[in-house]
Amino acid sequence: MASLVMLQQQTNPPFPILTSLSGFNGARLHSQILWQQTPEPKVAAFHVTATSEKKLSRFFVKESHLTKAFAVPRRNAMALIFSSYIFSDFGFHNTAFAQQSVGFREYIDTFDGYSFKYPQNWIQVRGAGADIFFRDPYVLDENVSVELSSPSSSRYKSVEDLGPPEEAGKKVLKQYLTEFMSTRLGVRRESNILTTSSRVADDGKLYYLVEVNIKSYANNNELAVMPRDRVVSLEWNRRYLSVIGVENNRLYELRLQTPENVFVDEENDLRQVIDSFRVNKVSA
Repeated sequence: MASLVMLQQQTNPPFPILTSLSGFNGARLHSQILWQQTPEPKVAAFHVTATSEKKLSRFFVKESHLTKAFAVPRRNAMALIFSSYIFSDFGFHNTAFAQQSVGFREYIDTFDGYSFKYPQNWIQVRGAGADIFFRDPYVLDENVSVELSSPSSSRYKSVEDLGPPEEAGKKVLKQYLTEFMSTRLGVRRESNILTTSSRVADDGKLYYLVEVNIKSYANNNELAVMPRDRVVSLEWNRRYLSVIGVENNRLYELRLQTPENVFVDEENDLRQVIDSFRVNKVSA
C-alpha cells in the first residue's frame, strides 16, 4: 500500500534530500528533491522512479521501469504527496494487495519427513496449531500450512487408503467446514469441490490434489426481528488447495488458503507451492 512520508524543509541543504517510499504493492519509489536557490516562490524538482520488482498484474506493467520527472512549487510538494496517498487509499479500497513472490524458499522437515517451497516474502507464524505455518505479510488470510496424522494411531500405506480422489475430496471439504463452523447467528457457508485429481511426482509417490471454494455470508443485524432488517452480505470468498501424501505410515496434507480474487493473479506462483510438496522417508 502507499506510504506517507513527511519531508522536513531545509533552508540551504548542502546535498539532495533522498527519501524512499516503499510498500506500495511490492514496488519501491525513490524520490529526490532538489531545492533550487531562487527567489520565492521556490520550486522543488521532484523526480520519481518506480521500479517493479516482480510480476504485478494489477497496476503496473510486468517487469517495467516507469520514470517521470516534474517540477512543483515547494509549498505544494507536501500537498502532492498527501493527495497521492488519499487517492491510493480511497481509489483502491476494495482491492486485495497481495505481493506476488519474486522467488521461493524451501522448507525441509527432516524429523517429520516432508518438504515444500513457499514465497520468500512470507513469514512463519508460530502457535497456529499446524506443524508449520507461513502466511503473506500483507494479505493475512493467504497462507500455507502442513498437517500430519499421529504416528502412533495411523497406519497408512498409500494415499489410496482414502479411496479415489473424489472420495478424498469429500473428506477434505467436510474437514474444512467442520473447522470453520461458526456459532454466530445468521452465518451461512456455501461450498463446492472444484477439482480432484491424482499424480505421481518425480519422487515416484502418489499424491492427491483437492481444490474447493468456500464462501461465508453473514447478516448485518442478526438480532433483528424483521427479515428486511437482516441484510445478508458476503464476508469472504476463498480458494482452498490441499495436497495429500502418505509416507512413514502417516498421512500428510499441505493446505494452501487464498482469497479467490488473489488466486486469479497469483495462480502460477501458488501452484508452484502446491507442486513442490514432497513426503520423505524418515530413518528410524
